[in-house]
Amino acid sequence: MDRTASILPLTLTGVTYEARGQTLIDGISAGLQAGGRCVILGPNGAGKSLLLRLCHGLLRPTAGRIEWAAGTSETVRRRQAMVFQKPVLLRRSAAGNIRYPLRLRGMPRRDRQALVDEALARANLRPVAGRPARVLSGGEQQRLAIARAWVTRPEVLFLDEPTSNLDPAATRAVEELVLAVDRTGTKIVMTTHDLGQARRLADEILFLHGGRLLERTPAAEFFNAPRTGEAAAFLRGDLLW
Repeated sequence: MDRTASILPLTLTGVTYEARGQTLIDGISAGLQAGGRCVILGPNGAGKSLLLRLCHGLLRPTAGRIEWAAGTSETVRRRQAMVFQKPVLLRRSAAGNIRYPLRLRGMPRRDRQALVDEALARANLRPVAGRPARVLSGGEQQRLAIARAWVTRPEVLFLDEPTSNLDPAATRAVEELVLAVDRTGTKIVMTTHDLGQARRLADEILFLHGGRLLERTPAAEFFNAPRTGEAAAFLRGDLLW
């Protein structure tokens, strides 16, 4: 990964998003620095997935600014990636899905296979490399989507509920892959509804409620001594409205 012109930090200033007369994201200001895994937590409807889409550039804020540190819009687009809760896979093999973004970027065919093999191995998907991607299990599909996003070596990887509806074994495999990607230097920013997963993976917590950012704090501090009543109630499992 070329670190000569980092696109980080990502700075949000007064970011607001409205739809159908409702304010869904309300004046969020925060900065995402290089290093450390950032987990966005909050009850259903808090705006977690929406915030991720705004950061990734799929949506434009109604008000406020989202600014990357450096690079043209094309550079930023190529240096960050997002994996959705339900993976969007191509009608081709698992290996073909990983090979596709390399071809789009103009990488010579002779150079692609080594990267495809590395990504398959990192995701523990070598045994299913030739199988159609859409017949893989849910956990395999999610690992494939992450491996496909990682093969281009993004500086930032956004993950939206990457283990939603997966069983414990599949969840563990996805978490191991997330940690492996983190070790390569890619910044992980993810949402989850699973407090146990947040405890295992997070270095930093962004806690949202009602579209507002109520806490941004190191994970250990958040879980041991939340600063707001809403965060404390969320950790207790109380319903938040």
